[in-house]
Amino acid sequence: MSSPDDAPPPRRTARLRQLAGSAARTVNDHATVVAAARYLRERLPGDSRYGDPLSTAGSTPTQSVLRRLSEATAERPGVLREVGLGALQVWQAASEAQGRGRGDHELTIAFTDLERFSTYALEAGDDAAVDLLRAAGEAIEPAIRDGGGEVVKRLGDGVMAVFRDPAAALESVCVASSAVEAIDAGGYRPRMRAGLHVGRPRRLAGDYFGVDVNIAARLADEAAGGEILVSDSVLANVDAGRYRTKRKRWFRVRGVPRDVSAYRVQPA
Repeated sequence: MSSPDDAPPPRRTARLRQLAGSAARTVNDHATVVAAARYLRERLPGDSRYGDPLSTAGSTPTQSVLRRLSEATAERPGVLREVGLGALQVWQAASEAQGRGRGDHELTIAFTDLERFSTYALEAGDDAAVDLLRAAGEAIEPAIRDGGGEVVKRLGDGVMAVFRDPAAALESVCVASSAVEAIDAGGYRPRMRAGLHVGRPRRLAGDYFGVDVNIAARLADEAAGGEILVSDSVLANVDAGRYRTKRKRWFRVRGVPRDVSAYRVQPA
C-alpha cells in the first residue's frame, strides 16, 4: 500500500506532465505522422474535404462542432485534427447513407463560379474585380430568376441556386453561361463554370445542406471554364435532344458517391 511519502514530489510531477505534453505535441505535429493520418482519412467513407467552409457553414450541432474543431486547428494542423475530422466525416457519411439529414422535396442544386477569377483580381485590381462581379451578377442572376430558380447565396465570384424543375435549371445555367461570355472586362472575357445535381437537400434558415449539395459543388469544382457538368440525375430529367452531352470518364471525386456519373452539357 502506498503512503503519502511514496508520492512523487510536486516538482517531479510537474516535470513529468511537461514531458508528457511535449511528447504529445511532438507526435501531433510530426510531419510523417500527420501525412499518414491524412492518407488514412482519404480512404475513409465520406468526403475527405469535410471540414472546409462549404461543410461547416450550417447551424446543425454536427456542423457547429465541425466548425469549432476546424477553426481551433486551422493554424496548427496535426494528427488530432485529422482524427477528429475523420470521425465526423465517417459519422456524416453514415447518416447520409441512411437518409438522415435529407429534405422532403426534390430540387435541382446549381453552383457557378468564374474561371481563374482570383488571378484576374490580383492583376486587374480591386475596382476592376468589383466591376466584373457586378457584371457577372447581372448576367447570371436574372437567368436564374427567369427559370424559376432561387439564389440561395452568393459565394464570392459565384452563386448557389436551387430550382424545382431540372430542365429549367439547365436552361437557365446555359443562358447565364452565354451571358457571362459576352462580358468585356477591359479586354478580358470571363468564363463561367457550373455544376448541377438533383437531390433532396435539407433546408435550414434559408440555406441548404447535405450530400446532394456537396455533389453539385464538387461538380462545379471539376468543371473547366465555360463548361457545365451535370449528374446523371439531371440528365434523366431533361430533353436530351436539346443538348450535346458527353460523359466525363474517370469521374471519381471524394465526397461524390461512386454511382454518380458526370456529363458535359452544351446546347445543341
